[in-house]
Amino acid sequence: MTTPTARRLLAVAAVAVAFAAADTYVVVLALPDMMLTVGLGVDELQRAAPIVSGFLLGYIAMLPLIGRIADVRGRVPVLTASLLVFSFGSLVTALAFDLPSVVTGRFLQGVGGGGLVPATLALVADLYPPERRAVPLGIVSAVQEVGSVLGPLLGAVVLAVAPWEAIFVLNLAVGLALAVVVGVAGDGVAGEPGARQNSTLAKVRARHVPTTGPQRTPQLRKCGVVAVPDPLGLLLLAVFLAALVLLLWEPEALVTSVSLGTPFVPVVGESRWLTPLALVAVVALVLLVARCWWASRPLVDLRGWLRDAGRADPVGSGLLALALAGVVLAFATADPAVRVFSPAGPWLLAGSAVAAVLLVLHLRRASDPLVPHGALRRRPAWGSLVVSFFVGAALIAALVDIPVYARLTTYRDSQLLAALVLLRLLVAVPVGAVLGGRLARRLAPGAVTALGMTAAVAGFVWMGRWDAHSLEHWTATLPLVLTGLGFGLALAPVNLALLDATDAAVHGVASALVVVARMVGMLVGISVLTTVGLRRYYEAYRPDHEVAAGIVQVHTIFTGAALCAALAGVLALTLFGRRPAVG
Repeated sequence: MTTPTARRLLAVAAVAVAFAAADTYVVVLALPDMMLTVGLGVDELQRAAPIVSGFLLGYIAMLPLIGRIADVRGRVPVLTASLLVFSFGSLVTALAFDLPSVVTGRFLQGVGGGGLVPATLALVADLYPPERRAVPLGIVSAVQEVGSVLGPLLGAVVLAVAPWEAIFVLNLAVGLALAVVVGVAGDGVAGEPGARQNSTLAKVRARHVPTTGPQRTPQLRKCGVVAVPDPLGLLLLAVFLAALVLLLWEPEALVTSVSLGTPFVPVVGESRWLTPLALVAVVALVLLVARCWWASRPLVDLRGWLRDAGRADPVGSGLLALALAGVVLAFATADPAVRVFSPAGPWLLAGSAVAAVLLVLHLRRASDPLVPHGALRRRPAWGSLVVSFFVGAALIAALVDIPVYARLTTYRDSQLLAALVLLRLLVAVPVGAVLGGRLARRLAPGAVTALGMTAAVAGFVWMGRWDAHSLEHWTATLPLVLTGLGFGLALAPVNLALLDATDAAVHGVASALVVVARMVGMLVGISVLTTVGLRRYYEAYRPDHEVAAGIVQVHTIFTGAALCAALAGVLALTLFGRRPAVG
């Protein structure tokens, strides 16, 4: 039986995933104010694209490496480290003064927030045997979607009473608190085997657990932070953080003071990064790294992290990150009104292709590759990545174009009311996720996924028949709820098929890859579907029928999304097959 302490750990990890998911969408409301802070006008949205793409780059490109480190070092250390990176990124974002600093903060938030997902999914597989994973996976998927629902609402509440920086200060506080709770909860289950083990997991543990001393599960090892913190390390960390905060914040009372403003005066040039205060921050950071490297009881086990990162195949991780980065930048910075990808898209995609070829060659030759040999050889394993791609392509159409349709027709003067139309779909997703987890205990994952995608197809076809006044009637809620339930139903079975078809030693990197597949599907899907929809818009456009042309555009996108959802359902039935026997 899974212990209560282990269940509490999983609950806290799920809350962390939900909180990071909320941050993914909160920037949508805060973006205009953030642009003004860094010197961009509201009409310079294209220049602000790196604020969004920077987060996506950190989230997607670094995810496979983080997932593999979770396999090598353990789930709890990666969860804790991800929360700390997310918190530090929130601090940088809150104090950002220009576009590069905002993008840096958002990138770090993406790295930290993304790292929580594969570690938590792998944690479910560690704590529960195959026949009992479906419901926990459904719950984790549900809370992640709840976070995406609450994100815009939380942002709206904070922005109503405080500036946009308060959102990221809140992120900082909650992220640090969750890191402490995860570390404590993880320590409590470090020696517990959790649930009943399958033979593969037992073999993995036998290879990694030392023959002497207290035995610990490799997936639930203690974090790289010692029980008694290094006092000198803490001091150096405090100096670095204090100098960084003052450097980014530049309190007016200090900067304008004759006696206290000297540290803020650049030694040369005009950049604040050339001030004495910046030098203090750099020196403190260098000394902190040296202390963590050489001390017998460091604040952070830097050597251990680097050793495990080396075992996670840094060359393969770098090549995959380059391949994914090219895709992210090609599609995330595109203007769909002009083309599917950005002007530099062909070069970026060519670079991704070269990196992908080099990655395949590397994986074949490496002795300990990022994706171990044969890790995804089973059809449900690689099939889950394909299905996840098309689920993402369909989902993004709903997330983007339902508010567009609402703003185009019924709520032309209210962005908030238009966004609340989407809320009807989003609240159904977590309900579907829990239901999908329960159904997957009795039915094959492919059947449950196909059922969910059938519901999504029906919802998209229904919405494809909406006219300019459909949202004025209560019946418009039915296809929204049906579509949300459909996507929710598919979440847990896709993850379940993947985890059942892969060994315990690769659950982290496999879970990361399925998330990456969905995110890439969303990027490619929104670019392709929007471009096709705009072509139909221009074909139908008449000076006195602009709304009608816009409806044609959205209908075209809904039709394309229905096709993607249908393809995902058919592929799930074809590729997932029957659930493999335990052991």
